[in-house]
Amino acid sequence: MSCYIYYISIAKQTFTFYVIQQKLLSKDKLNSQVLLEESVFFFNKHKHVFHFFVDHQKLEREARICRLLKHPNIGKCRHTLTFSSEGSLAMALQVTGGELFEDIVAREYYSEADASHCIQQILEAVLHCHQMGVVHRDLKPENLLLASKLKGAAVKLADFGLAIEVQGDQQAWFGFAGTPGYLSPEVLRKEPYGKPVDMWACGVILYILLVGYPPFWDEDQHRLYQQIKAGAYDFPSPEWDTVTPEAKDLINKMLTINPAKRITAAEALKHPWICQRSTVASMMHRQETVECLKKFNARRKLKGAILTTMLATRNFSSKKLSSVYFAFSFAQFFTVFFFSLCGSARKQEIIKVTELLIEAINNGDFEAYTKICDPGLTSFEPEALGNLVEGTDFHRFYFENSLSKGHKPIHTILLNPHVHLIGEDAACIAYIRLTQYMDVNNMPRTMQSEETRVWHRRDGKWQNIHFHRSGSPTVPTK
Repeated sequence: MSCYIYYISIAKQTFTFYVIQQKLLSKDKLNSQVLLEESVFFFNKHKHVFHFFVDHQKLEREARICRLLKHPNIGKCRHTLTFSSEGSLAMALQVTGGELFEDIVAREYYSEADASHCIQQILEAVLHCHQMGVVHRDLKPENLLLASKLKGAAVKLADFGLAIEVQGDQQAWFGFAGTPGYLSPEVLRKEPYGKPVDMWACGVILYILLVGYPPFWDEDQHRLYQQIKAGAYDFPSPEWDTVTPEAKDLINKMLTINPAKRITAAEALKHPWICQRSTVASMMHRQETVECLKKFNARRKLKGAILTTMLATRNFSSKKLSSVYFAFSFAQFFTVFFFSLCGSARKQEIIKVTELLIEAINNGDFEAYTKICDPGLTSFEPEALGNLVEGTDFHRFYFENSLSKGHKPIHTILLNPHVHLIGEDAACIAYIRLTQYMDVNNMPRTMQSEETRVWHRRDGKWQNIHFHRSGSPTVPTK
């Protein structure tokens, strides 16, 4: 019997990937006979087995496209898994620098000229795709990675799970595909489309790069789509007042409703704001953009957690799993299920750091509290009377008074903590918080609250960036 074995080291565990072409996996591999039909098995060193059906046609198309594209700004596919003697599947991207948008918020300096350089690299990648007859169809921040963690590392376009191959400037209805905020008007109208859909997405990305929030936004998807189809965006004050007219002009050309009149990648690269960056683009540091981008990153990672949580926690049957899997790209498939396989260590980290934060609160240690919390921490809590509070100054009052050192001891228990990992560097934890304390009559009391905290890891350190609490307040009642 022939099968290809591929080893991947994640979170200090070695995973084995088996691709099987036959009906039976031999006993010596799993110590039990398992019947299957064109399936994939994952299992770790503890022999935990995970069984998935595979959409061969979709994966082979993605592999073919990955092998076709060779460009400095496109992630190179390394390692392949052989399905048969006729084809192979691209497996891993050689990129180690993380997401572009996460790197931007960690920079000490970020200007319009930097945004120009970023979008230039993205456009170079898109141009190569289009020249090779490939339409990406899912350009978004999550698919913009960096080659390494070194300063000035190249931007790499990744995840071709939704990419299609076209002939020249062919326009056709290739199906409804993409991410809501980045979909073009022609896709939403279910009209024939082609390469211009990528340029529309580039316009959305450039808009975000300049101010830190998207041009189209609504919690209601129907209203969001109406905005996009109408091209209803603007450049509001004051954040856009400091953006050069040339940058706005390029965005307007990218976000042109008529795809026939929309700027192409080749034309965009010749735009003065791109090719004459040193004299046209502003060099002013855009601190407000960085701050807005931090919030934007947190929001989109929370949205991604919905999918991750759904897939990682649901008890799928094979039938359910196969139907869900077909909707996702190969890269997303690995992201979701590797997080579920090897996230237990990071989940324990989140529980531990949450306990440390609660301990700092109980001890009235504001200094320790601020070290664990992000300076821009946002919160909804009973004490704020329904308002969203930003920063830690609001909490300082309680630390310096009701929670100050020397007060009667407080003991806290976290019940039923549930951690959901959001990518590599973010997580959400929900739990019930039981607080025990002695009242003014020296009688033991207990109060309960429900809390959710969002954590983000920066430079290897977890920081609390948002929390929501309902029920009892932090400060014990007298």
